[in-house]
Amino acid sequence: MLVEGESCWRRVRANRAAFLIDGEAYFDAFVRAALRAQRSILIVGWDFNSRTVMGHGEWPRGVPIVLGDFLHFLVKRSRRLKVHILDWDFPMIYGVSREVPPIFGLGWKPRHRIQLRFDPDFPTGGSHHQKIIVIDDAIAFVGGMDLAPDRWDTPAHTVDDPRRMIGDVPYLPVHDVMVAVDGDAARALGNLARERWRRGTGETLAATANGSDPWPQELVPDVGNVMVAISRTEPAYNGRTEVREVETLYLDMLAAARRLVYFENQYFTSARIGAAIEARLGCEDCPEIVMVLRWSSEGWLEGPTMGMLRTQLLERLRRADRFGRLHVYYPVVPGLGDRAINVHAKLCVVDDEWARVGSANLNNRSMGFDTECDLTLEADGSDAVRCAIVGFRNRLLAEHLDVSPAQVAAAIEREGSAAAAIAALTHGERRLLPFAKTDEWPVSLAPIAELADLESPVAAEQLITQLAPDATAMKSGHPLAWSLLGLLVLAGLFAAWRWAPLSEYVSPQAVAAWAGLLAGQPGGPLIVIAAYTLATLTMFPRPLITLAAVVAFGPLEGFVYAMVGILAAALLTYAVGRFLSRNAIRRLAGTRLNRIARELRRRGLLSVVAVRLVPVAPFIVVNLVAGAFHIRVSHYSLGTAIGMLPGTLTATLFGAQLHSFLRDPGNINYGLIALLVAAVVLAFFALRRWLHHRLDSADKKAPTHAA
Repeated sequence: MLVEGESCWRRVRANRAAFLIDGEAYFDAFVRAALRAQRSILIVGWDFNSRTVMGHGEWPRGVPIVLGDFLHFLVKRSRRLKVHILDWDFPMIYGVSREVPPIFGLGWKPRHRIQLRFDPDFPTGGSHHQKIIVIDDAIAFVGGMDLAPDRWDTPAHTVDDPRRMIGDVPYLPVHDVMVAVDGDAARALGNLARERWRRGTGETLAATANGSDPWPQELVPDVGNVMVAISRTEPAYNGRTEVREVETLYLDMLAAARRLVYFENQYFTSARIGAAIEARLGCEDCPEIVMVLRWSSEGWLEGPTMGMLRTQLLERLRRADRFGRLHVYYPVVPGLGDRAINVHAKLCVVDDEWARVGSANLNNRSMGFDTECDLTLEADGSDAVRCAIVGFRNRLLAEHLDVSPAQVAAAIEREGSAAAAIAALTHGERRLLPFAKTDEWPVSLAPIAELADLESPVAAEQLITQLAPDATAMKSGHPLAWSLLGLLVLAGLFAAWRWAPLSEYVSPQAVAAWAGLLAGQPGGPLIVIAAYTLATLTMFPRPLITLAAVVAFGPLEGFVYAMVGILAAALLTYAVGRFLSRNAIRRLAGTRLNRIARELRRRGLLSVVAVRLVPVAPFIVVNLVAGAFHIRVSHYSLGTAIGMLPGTLTATLFGAQLHSFLRDPGNINYGLIALLVAAVVLAFFALRRWLHHRLDSADKKAPTHAA
């Protein structure tokens, strides 16, 4: 099944392999291996952040705990050591919390013999999603985790763990998995990472195998002398043909499975993987299929996109499950309320023959659009490897059920199935819960959902060509000068928000103080209106400006100034978008928004309202795209006003009560607040219901097109 050139790139041997479950184990193993590095540390990732805290509690004396300082410490200690970091060259509009490129004096400043480069070698809208670290070509780490702040957690996943913080902000418990390998497997991964570096930078790195053994003494291998397959996804780009080894191996594993297929994944939307599972579910010899997924789709984009696609696929599979073989769960821990653990792992265990860990999600993007790398350990007739594979699966289930791996093994043996064992071991508050009900999403969001999970870059490029009007880079003036000026302004605003005290002045008390100063200024209303444009550029929370306006000028005037300011900001950035070139829009927004532009042009006013009510992208991004694709100004302006109305009204109502509270602290009316908020929420959902009805009607009347 593991055939080079079909389901894998290389099939090689590892002398040692270890499964690293959750961030604490991975970060600790990486740090200990890096401390033993002699010549090279090569890091390839979707994300990298020098501010990442690498550990908590006991720590080697004198060793910095923050990633950037730790790498500086390593190269200072060893003059022969070089560190190369290749990060995805992400669109900067999405990069507020990511590592800033070390230019213009911003961001982390790597020392000599540390190179941080950003890889632009990917199609428009795609990403580099591989997570690979290779040390001295002697040990390699592959899986679902980047060296980034919100990846660390322990297997306990305690809700109130004070160590799970980004700055002063806590994040949800997160579950993820990596695998460490050495031997020929590590050398092959070194070659893969160096090829990525060559494509992304134009520079060639020499192999660094030098006989060293950086494998940490504290890291006990789960198995030795094991065959490892390296599978990739690479899109067709820059003269290269596409590589779909990740998808091919998934299809082969599903076809070969006999007893139990165990998945853990962040997403589940892949059309081809879904079709393969659907086909097996219709057969009497279908193996038991157990999936552990993330319960909710987080963020402004994932809910109406990946969440909707997952809902549709799960409903289809349930209808196909004639013999009750499909079981889908999500893990919970006490104290999370209606939220759940962030399952970020990407793994699959089939029978006792194959254990797979990597970066590839079970979505369309990971099968053909983004770069991915998975490792699969194969039993290949070895009882020791079979035991390690089953042990890995049992450790995962034991963590989710808060029992021991031995208890999981005994329950599966006793009950005859993994699902029955899960039910038998479900006693406490920490457990696996079945997906009894999936989220419901309006049909009108389907085009946006499909756009977020593209399978290949070809359609996206064609979409750009069809949608974007032919235009020069700038219609007037000097393009380079305007570009440099815009970059300097944005860099200054970004720096002020990130490093200056600007970000500290956003509390309600500070808002009240601003309001007092604002009310006494002759040009106060103009200041408020202009503030919305600055907020749009810096992604500063606009409701706080509305709050200040209402406190300063009263509810009626404050609301009017807020709406005028929002529309002014929307129109100004819309105008900027009209002057941007086709390539500029690609880099700023990514191709996921081009389909939105087509919908906006086809449906006009209603679609503008929909994009504002269901914000599928930051405010500024939608504005720029709308301008670049020449959406009618009348539709754009009126749709923006209608779509922004509920949120602005809500901020106004709270501002009015804050105004009352500041004049008389005992005068605040909580009942009135609740009533007004309920009214706004009801109006909001009524508007959305009407809008979805109109969009669905438009769908039925619109002519169909062949895919």
